[in-house]
Parts: sequence; structure tokens; C-alpha cells
Amino acid sequence: MTQQLPTPDGLVIVDKPSGFTSHDVVAKMRGIARTRRVGHAGTLDPMATGVLVLGVERATKLLGHLALTEKEYLGTIRLGQDTVTDDAEGEITSSTDASGVTREGIDAGVAVLSGAIMQVPSKVSAIKIDGKRSYARVRGGEDFEIPARPVTISSFQVYDVRPDVAEDGTPVVDLVVSVVCSSGTYIRALARDLGAGLGVGGHLTALRRTRVGPYGLDEARTLDQHQERLTVMPVADAAATAFARWDVDEKRAKLLLNGVRLDMPVRRDSGRLGPVAAFGPDGRFLALVEEQGGKAKSLAVFG
Repeated sequence: MTQQLPTPDGLVIVDKPSGFTSHDVVAKMRGIARTRRVGHAGTLDPMATGVLVLGVERATKLLGHLALTEKEYLGTIRLGQDTVTDDAEGEITSSTDASGVTREGIDAGVAVLSGAIMQVPSKVSAIKIDGKRSYARVRGGEDFEIPARPVTISSFQVYDVRPDVAEDGTPVVDLVVSVVCSSGTYIRALARDLGAGLGVGGHLTALRRTRVGPYGLDEARTLDQHQERLTVMPVADAAATAFARWDVDEKRAKLLLNGVRLDMPVRRDSGRLGPVAAFGPDGRFLALVEEQGGKAKSLAVFG
């Protein structure tokens, strides 16, 4: 009789293939890991490839906090064409000769879209407007506006500028770019806004996420590779990588696990800590906590 291996417990870093939704990847991983308890931290559009962080079993409790981290992308932007979805999957809605666009103009447009900015997400997105998905409103023919929201573009670099001609004969310009940004940023909205600022329109033609917080392509494996040999980052290792560490003695460890709010060290520069991973004297991961009124408030208990 074949002995079934125990269900893994930790983070799984997937190199998402193009054409898969994030939910498709989760469904596939449920079969690979033999558990329904699988979730993902931050979505990737079907067209995009690259790093998608999944949590299996107890690690799903970390995901809501991992989603708040910085992300990094490589992509290509086509100047000269707008699409319904702001990316290559949507129907082209306008074409404009982009042959007059200069590198100086591009750099100026990129500068405007760098730093702390207000961004309007694509209408064909999963963002909710009054409780209803934006893409569902579009499909229903509704006329509505999405409010701008703050995002941070830490880096927006243009590596190559390639003049080309679109299938309809329109002179276009393709840009190879990299973006480092806060969670919640839409790269296709950056492409749209860069094109709009240059007066020629623009959309995203390819996107690859190379990093989510501390997790990069070096740790990522394709679904086929995970199917052959599932690679899991244990919950304790994942917490130690993603969050500040707080080591406590045995007495404090027991109190934390019993829900007691302990005095917690606070950074002098900010007056407040973000999520912190608490570890016992034996190296066991106890809980994810945050400082609240000088005390440690448990966000999720693992010990």
C-alpha cells in the first residue's frame, strides 16, 4: 500500500504561465498539494506571467499581510494604440501615429508617473465599485467612473525604445520598461496614462512580475515543476523572510499563545511597528503580531 505524504504547510512560489488566472493557479495547486486550503497573495492578470505567492494550509493566514508589500515588473508598452482593457487582450479603440514621440517626451511622461501618484484603475478590472466588480459593470453597459487612489511608483525605467508599425499600418513605439511599485498599482493603467500624456494613447503588451516583496523569480517554480516536485517554504521561514523578527522567552511565548497582550518594543523613528513575527526560544514561529498601544496584538497564531 502506498503511503500518502502529509499535506504541505507553507508558502509556494509559482511562476504563473500566461493565460491562467490567479484562481486557475490556486485550483491547480489544490490538486498538487491535495488540500482545499490554498490561497494567493495579490492577483496577476491572465496575460501576465511571473511570481505569484500561494499559501497552503496554515500559511493562508499570512497572505493578507504579504499582499501589502512592494512588487517589481518587467513589461512592454505600445504607444500609439488604446484598447478597451488597457492591455493587449482588449479590442483596439483608437490608433494614432506615434512616430513623432521623442525619448525626451517619454522620459518626461515617465517622471510624471513616478513617486506618489493618484491612479485610476482600469475599468476592466476586479476592483469593486459600490459592491460590484468593475468589469461586470462594463459588461453590463454601465457608464461609471472609478475614483483615483494613491499608489507609489518607486522606480519606472525605460530600457529600450523601438519604433514599429502596427497591423493596421499605424506607426507605433514599443517601450521595454521596469516598474517597482506598491501593492494595488495597475501597470496597464501606467501604460494607458503614459500614452495619454503623450497624446497618442498606449497599452500594455506584455508583463512579467519578477518580485513580490522578498520573493523573486529565483524562488519561483512553474506549475509543471511543482507537479513533479512540490517546493514549499515552511511557514516559519516565510515569516522570518517577510517580517521583522521578535524573539521571546518561554514565559512570554506561553502568554502570547494564550492571547495575552505583552509589552512590545516600538521603533523610535516611527512610533509603531508593522506586522512582526514572534518566535519562541526554540525557534518555533508563534504568532504574527502588531504593536497597538505599546502592546502586542495577535494577527494570527501559529504556535
